[in-house]
Amino acid sequence: MATARTQGAIEIEGLRKVYGGSGGTPAKEALSGVDLDVPAGSIFGLLGPNGAGKSTLINILAGLVTKSAGRVRIWGFDQDVNPRQSRAAIGVMPQETNIDPFFTPRAALEVQAGLYGVPKSRRRTDEILSLIGLEDKAEAYARTLSGGMKRRLLLGKALVHAPQVLVLDEPTAGVDLELRQMLWVNVRRLNEQGMTIILTTHYLEEAQEMCDEIAIIDRGRVVARDTTSALVGRMDTKTLVITPDGPVPDDLSLPEGVSVTRRPSGTLALGYSRSRVAPGAVLAALAAAGVGIRDLATEEPDLEDVFLSLTGSAVA
Repeated sequence: MATARTQGAIEIEGLRKVYGGSGGTPAKEALSGVDLDVPAGSIFGLLGPNGAGKSTLINILAGLVTKSAGRVRIWGFDQDVNPRQSRAAIGVMPQETNIDPFFTPRAALEVQAGLYGVPKSRRRTDEILSLIGLEDKAEAYARTLSGGMKRRLLLGKALVHAPQVLVLDEPTAGVDLELRQMLWVNVRRLNEQGMTIILTTHYLEEAQEMCDEIAIIDRGRVVARDTTSALVGRMDTKTLVITPDGPVPDDLSLPEGVSVTRRPSGTLALGYSRSRVAPGAVLAALAAAGVGIRDLATEEPDLEDVFLSLTGSAVA
């Protein structure tokens, strides 16, 4: 299992990737000088819209794509100086289901372990089958497995060489709630044992719940990186949700900068800047307008609000 480390699990400096640019093909810069450190022992979120560069970055870490410039160290091993060690330090659960349909889960894990040079005496095939909940399917052909079972097997294949860093690329895309919960129980268990987890997901609530820190990539650059709580805290907006006790005038007079939305449920959503408007001023304005309040709640910004404010598009 992963061992303790004081430096970053992943250290990236000036990473660039340019596709094309020869034979008349126009060059496309997928990564534009990315600098990023992933703390050892963390669950780290990597988010960005389609085409932002997430997949290119992951494929470079996995050794599947050659970078154009920059430096990448995985668990202290420089990809250019120690390519075998750096690749052995990382396991990747890909988004695509790339499993031989005629292999059983046991055979798939054994072959994968062999490819990484894991001696038979050190293989953990039964342990991994138990972890991913496929003990009863260990000898079934992969083609007979459900989509969710195949996703579990991908996780198992990423773990056969006991990597220090595990990359999960959209691990819960298209899976049911039960499998998603099972996966996250296992991920938390691996993280508690010292494994560093890098997660890409288009479920923002998932990233907000799971990740210690998050980096947001847009157009090949890191546009934000902070703890999850600090990123959400950047948003200055807050919403008071009022359930009125009686009719509400159409021409409410509210402090400058306060917006009001009448929701189908009959509640009023009053948005304001926390740094510019005090909630007491909003409530005082409602009282002055003769609006009685039957119930009151507040809504805080979430990671989706942060993402949209930084990139102007939805995560995918």
